[in-house]
Amino acid sequence: MPPESRRIARVLLDSPLPQLDRLFDYALPAELGDVPLGVRVRVPLRTAGRVIDGYIVEIDTEDDADRPLSEVESVVSAVPVLPERLYTLARRVADRAAGSASDVLRLVIPKRQVRVEKAWTADSPEMQPDPAAREIAEEAIAAYDGLGAVVDTGGRAAVEAIPQLLDGVQGWAKLLASAAARTLSSGRSSIIVVPDHRDLDRLLAALEPLVPAGTVVRHDSRQTNPDRYRAFLRTLEDAPCIVVGNRSAVYSPVAAGLVAIWDDGDPLLGEPLSPYVNSRDAALLRQELEGSALLFAGHSRTTDVERLVVLGWLQDVRATRRVLPRVVLSTAQEMEQPTAQRMPSSAFLAARNAAAEGPVLVQVSRPGFSPSLVCADCRAPARCPHCGGPLGARHRGAVPVCGWCGRGASMWTCPSCSSTKLRLASSGSERTADELGRAFPGVRVIVADSAHPVERVTDRPALVVATRGAEPIADGGYRAVVLLDGPRMLQAPDLRVAESCLRWWSNAAALAAPGAPVHLVGVNGAAAKALATWNHAAHARAELESRAPLHMPPATRVALVQGSASAVGDALAALKELALPSDAVLGPVPVESDEVPPRVRALVRFDYSAGSRVATALRAAVVAEAVSGRRRKGRSTKSTLSVRLDILDPEL
Repeated sequence: MPPESRRIARVLLDSPLPQLDRLFDYALPAELGDVPLGVRVRVPLRTAGRVIDGYIVEIDTEDDADRPLSEVESVVSAVPVLPERLYTLARRVADRAAGSASDVLRLVIPKRQVRVEKAWTADSPEMQPDPAAREIAEEAIAAYDGLGAVVDTGGRAAVEAIPQLLDGVQGWAKLLASAAARTLSSGRSSIIVVPDHRDLDRLLAALEPLVPAGTVVRHDSRQTNPDRYRAFLRTLEDAPCIVVGNRSAVYSPVAAGLVAIWDDGDPLLGEPLSPYVNSRDAALLRQELEGSALLFAGHSRTTDVERLVVLGWLQDVRATRRVLPRVVLSTAQEMEQPTAQRMPSSAFLAARNAAAEGPVLVQVSRPGFSPSLVCADCRAPARCPHCGGPLGARHRGAVPVCGWCGRGASMWTCPSCSSTKLRLASSGSERTADELGRAFPGVRVIVADSAHPVERVTDRPALVVATRGAEPIADGGYRAVVLLDGPRMLQAPDLRVAESCLRWWSNAAALAAPGAPVHLVGVNGAAAKALATWNHAAHARAELESRAPLHMPPATRVALVQGSASAVGDALAALKELALPSDAVLGPVPVESDEVPPRVRALVRFDYSAGSRVATALRAAVVAEAVSGRRRKGRSTKSTLSVRLDILDPEL
């Protein structure tokens, strides 16, 4: 290196400020020696007069040694925690979502644990599954037409999982575990993303007999900080592994040969923090960058995945021999019965007969005893006199309690008719269990919900009352499944309510024993027909076609722009230069809050082809607002303008 040249490091700062979301040049002092890419460093932030954390993304030399540059203050650790592929993915995800790369990296790179780092070695032995395990994996994959070719050649597929239990393991878990084992045997890593800890435990159980324990890396919120950092360091190694975890596991820095997502319609896969990217979208971007195989598996089909199938971007993979649950819909006579009869005679008789042989699953919509109360005389919803929240009962004869503020309302009076009498308006899991316990004397009743988690039940006779998503697995499968509260679920003010209900019902039906009846109570129409025929793809396609004329997602992309009236106005003005359709912008409308100045929000609808231009313009507006706010107040502050792309359920 000529004496007049110097080394420079381009550093990504770990800061939430949008104006700092770029690479900054710093001089690398000679005393730091050889510094690898991707390490954590401490650098001065001149504008704030302080030192900040960051990552070295690039190292270069420059001849202009007279250019004033601050120096890297120190190297925090010699471990390259930000490999190039991870930075590239984070940058791509952030740009698509009009967010910051540092916000994405904060989801995947844990805080440093010095003791763990010192004990870590990257020389992990290479382990391969034994031939018997490979045969098991091959058998599971062979049950799906063309799936092996998709996994081996880096293809992309939407997979309809077989809804059955195989030796106590759910079919979907065995499928994904087998695909990961096949990928591992070829010397490549896999990433499997699942919504919650129940799915994670079931997947780990399916992987146990297929691959060596040292090849499975768990990634979830239940881990301690040292365990999470230890698992992250394992993903930096060259030895292939299988990463299984929740939504942020999709960013794991392995050289992935396979990325698979289970049940992509689950809202838990949507990141609640900026930049609010769904794991499905991150997986799609990752596949484009790395060319890995990509699987979206589920019992049902989301409109997002079906859109890609219709476009030919995803292959539709189904089982060679389809195994379908025996779904029984309510008859026309039962549909005409009074709503007070919650379980019609056919479902009641099926549950009673099945309960004599083994466990019966009853799915309900809500936990608790009675989540809502109404006036016994005029049927007006009972509201808390303090905050206006809904009143509910925790058990029979209990004092009404507000669901918002938690206050009791022992002296409640109806503001409409002055009555002091209350009536139970809905049944939660505990009230349903109480009612069924009296209707099924001598049969034990098990409640499974968020307050009473149950992972598994035996094959002994029992009534298992579970909220949607909390259904435990039964040994040998449930002898009958009864799906209650369907009409109430479908009444939710949600654009995706039909496909959400179909997903809840399908996942519960998949827990039934072979040939066991699955009763969907009180529901008819397209969603009920799709469940009965198990034709989820056709239902998703119909939903997609109905949304296209309305320009609703996922037929088009939707962005939410929120902030002060002036900030939102400036952002929308910047979009006018993009020549979007005249009806692209909805709003702005006021946001109900006590903030000063008042906030407004607007929706922007745009085609996928305009996504990059819209995201760039909105991100520039956020940065401009942040910079102008700093100049007004004389210090660095967060932007008052917020932007969120790919809103799943637009509401104004």
